[in-house]
Amino acid sequence: QVQLVESGGGLVQPGGSLRLSCIASVTNFRVYAMAWYRQAPGKQRELVAYITAGSSTNYADSVKGRFTISRDNAKNTVYLQSNSLKPEDTAVYYCNAGTDSRGEYYSYSHWGQGTQVTVSS
Repeated sequence: QVQLVESGGGLVQPGGSLRLSCIASVTNFRVYAMAWYRQAPGKQRELVAYITAGSSTNYADSVKGRFTISRDNAKNTVYLQSNSLKPEDTAVYYCNAGTDSRGEYYSYSHWGQGTQVTVSS
């Protein structure tokens, strides 16, 4: 079984920053790729960033240069540092456990409750 608990969201003004955290209750956490997705109202869930078991990272073009994904295997935790936030970043953010192959991320289809990020003046 898998349990994912996201936290760190909130209301922030454009240009501000948030640090999101996800604690994963997964056996042998260090072997998984981990990802952050987001879902805005009326839109599909989209992949924001992922980090492989070897700690290489990939980002959606919309957040590249502004967001940083990282992991702490000792704490079974993945982070998303979100800087220079824009109104279009507003969404519920979810973390996910999966795997990477040929430069693509594949979800294991288990989701936490998500954490709301709202960027507004």
